[in-house]
Amino acid sequence: MIQVWDRLIRLLHWTLVGAIAITWLSTMDLGIGWAHERAGYVAAAVVSIRLMWGWVGRRYARFAQFVRRPSMVLAYCRQMWHHREPRHIGHNPLGGWMVVTLLAGVAGTAFTGWLQTTDRYWGSEPLEIIHTWMAWGLLGLIALHLIGIMFTSLRHRENLVHAMITGRKAAPHGDDVA
Repeated sequence: MIQVWDRLIRLLHWTLVGAIAITWLSTMDLGIGWAHERAGYVAAAVVSIRLMWGWVGRRYARFAQFVRRPSMVLAYCRQMWHHREPRHIGHNPLGGWMVVTLLAGVAGTAFTGWLQTTDRYWGSEPLEIIHTWMAWGLLGLIALHLIGIMFTSLRHRENLVHAMITGRKAAPHGDDVA
């Protein structure tokens, strides 16, 4: 076993999961509506820290390690189609772009939420509609993320959820991409 995701990455990941869950639950009639804005600020802070850590963090946290050119992503998709994709120790090319897309989705949703607290956009119905659609889009991305985790876990016989809890994965072997 090798250490792949450091403590900060794991803390940020699970904090973001919790913040998004709270923002979603707070829109229901559960008496926790007050938590929506606070959880949104936590999510925005997580994205800010994660962006910084993507440039200066450890190897598998860096965007340069897992954000690949579109041609490489397409090549990976072709390999997947033919059941020949290599196991990646960090994020695979599709997973890397999902990280970027999720971060952008959270950032955009948090930004439009924050704008609604400003004097200029307080009570703006068009902005509220945009915020709501972005939140629904984010939930769609999260669903795709979970499907990708399940698919990859099954395909490579590796529990990726457990890896995101412990930070550890099996050492590379064969044609694995370290």
